[in-house]
Amino acid sequence: MRSQLFFRRSLAAVALFGVVAGSSSALAAEPAQSIVLSLDEAVERALAADPRIEERLHLVNEARALLQRAQGSDDLIFDVNAFVGLTTQVEGGFFEPGTTTPRSDKYEYNGLTTWTSVQFSIIKPLYTFGKIEHFSDAAKGNITVKKGDVRLQRAETTLDVTRAYYGYLAARDTRYLFEDVEGRLQKAQDLVERWIAEESGDVRQADLYALQSGMAIVRRYHATAESVEAIALAGLKMLTGIERHAELELADSRIRPVDLPPEALEELQQMALERRPEMNQLAAGLQARRSLVAAHRAGKLPNIYAGVAGMAAYSPKREKLKNPYIYDAFNDYGATPLVGVKWNWATGVQAAEVAGANAALAALAERASFAQQGIPFQVAEQFHHVQGHYKMVAELKQGSRAARRWMVSRYVDFEAGLEEAEAVLAAFQGYVLIYSDYLMAVNNYNMHVARLRHVTGDYL
Repeated sequence: MRSQLFFRRSLAAVALFGVVAGSSSALAAEPAQSIVLSLDEAVERALAADPRIEERLHLVNEARALLQRAQGSDDLIFDVNAFVGLTTQVEGGFFEPGTTTPRSDKYEYNGLTTWTSVQFSIIKPLYTFGKIEHFSDAAKGNITVKKGDVRLQRAETTLDVTRAYYGYLAARDTRYLFEDVEGRLQKAQDLVERWIAEESGDVRQADLYALQSGMAIVRRYHATAESVEAIALAGLKMLTGIERHAELELADSRIRPVDLPPEALEELQQMALERRPEMNQLAAGLQARRSLVAAHRAGKLPNIYAGVAGMAAYSPKREKLKNPYIYDAFNDYGATPLVGVKWNWATGVQAAEVAGANAALAALAERASFAQQGIPFQVAEQFHHVQGHYKMVAELKQGSRAARRWMVSRYVDFEAGLEEAEAVLAAFQGYVLIYSDYLMAVNNYNMHVARLRHVTGDYL
């Protein structure tokens, strides 16, 4: 049962949580050759190949575009409408011919003519009572938040690669373990079969059955180790952008525990509060929210502007009216400089926008307060995991060495005819259980060290 649990945990250790399933064209192609990577090299390649990081970088550019839009609201605003249409022909002036009676043939058809019209305005905002400035400040805060997301994604990618790297080493070492045990069991099984055939030695048919059943279990877990190893290797290739048909080897021949971090808990907690991007994101988010509140409050104030507005229209088959009191939409032109004040707000909507911005600001302030407590707790959690697993690895290392000596001595005694098959199987089982626990403990310890670096911002 413990061996089965180990393999389940090994499989979970190499699962690539959150890995983007992109097309092969999104990843860097590699020639079909053998590639040897250390953990640092694998991380470096993954940081250059991960589309998720590129996605976050594009979102930073989107945030910059929002800032450009906010700042651009202070530039010239052009409004031009031009068209060519049709209208009826009209001859004569404002009155009926030879009278002072206004004409009444507006809806009579006298043929068609073209109608060309242009209306335009060029406006320059002079003063917006802080709207542009506040929205620009909010956009700047948004850029800081998006840049923090890039750093966080780089940290997640690093953690994914570390998980796959150590998971592969643990699975490969587990395969080595079962290959060793399987070879020894096979030799023991061959020896028992020979003794039974020669009717020599103190063995029974039941001893052969016991060895055969043990061999089946070993081969079962051997196959599981091979599958987990293959999954981790495929995950590493995907993360690092290596073509799936290329040969990939790891620089580490065995999984070994990394060095114990020398820093004290209080030092690590202070490092986290200073280096974690979430802290900068929260500060920038709070400032952005304050700016949004101020911008929405300024929404009830007017915009002062200056500019030029004008129009021009021409219809060749309509006689032009030159009376200055009559606006002729078909034959006329004119332009004027202007200075104006413009309001555009709805009392209820504007009040709701301010209330919503205040609520979002209050929520973010509470999140910042929780982060001040939650981040030190995350560091403490991983710190104690590291300390506990470090001791666990040391104890299991000694125990696995003793278990191997136990297995070898039992096997030698069995070959000499001094032990029964059950004793050999018990020794093999004890060695497999404790050594597989040791491999799992090393994998977990290394990952807890990696997570400790992650929560302290060491990867960022």
